[in-house]
Amino acid sequence: MTYSGEVRVGGPADVHELKDLMITKIAVGPMDNNAYLLRCRATDEQLLIDAANEAETLLGMIGDDGIASVVTTHRHGDHWQALAEVVAGTGARTYAGRDDAPGIPVPTDVLVDDGDVIRVGRVELTARHLVGHTPGSIALVYDDPHGHPHVFTGDCLFPGGVGNTRKDPKAFASLIHDVETKLFDVLPDETWVYPGHGNDTTLGAERPHLPEWHARGW
Repeated sequence: MTYSGEVRVGGPADVHELKDLMITKIAVGPMDNNAYLLRCRATDEQLLIDAANEAETLLGMIGDDGIASVVTTHRHGDHWQALAEVVAGTGARTYAGRDDAPGIPVPTDVLVDDGDVIRVGRVELTARHLVGHTPGSIALVYDDPHGHPHVFTGDCLFPGGVGNTRKDPKAFASLIHDVETKLFDVLPDETWVYPGHGNDTTLGAERPHLPEWHARGW
């Protein structure tokens, strides 16, 4: 089956099969959050990005193999509603951006800074600190050695724009700067973007619209 990245709450997950990594996307909760289960194909180790909601659904997706770790992309409550239950059920290590960890009511085992590497089996994910939606939001970049990069952006980048900065010009300027310099300026158009809500996109699809985003200020 061809991966589309189009999922809905209550519906089935969608699986993106790469040579070294399997990415399972599912939508959960009243705010249609995306959660992503990453599985190293060499070791079968698993990592979850955003235990957003519906712990039973997420634990069912994780299965009997469990997860080694769970990354919370940022401190907003819709991204960690199921975190405590998922951690209790799996014993997973918790990761979050250093500046957002105090706002997450589940202890963070590993504080993440810009450029830190998080591993799932033999696969490496590079954290990029993106400031503006929250002070400590992180994106995770998988630079696939067999193809184009993949980036999990939390609520920092979506189809059609960057994340909500609550009409704060300084927050918007910070977020658009970080998204441009740490994602658009260094990754190719083919880079696949997996956001915290809604459908996937690519950097190439969004790049022509950067001037529009600057002009509108959100």
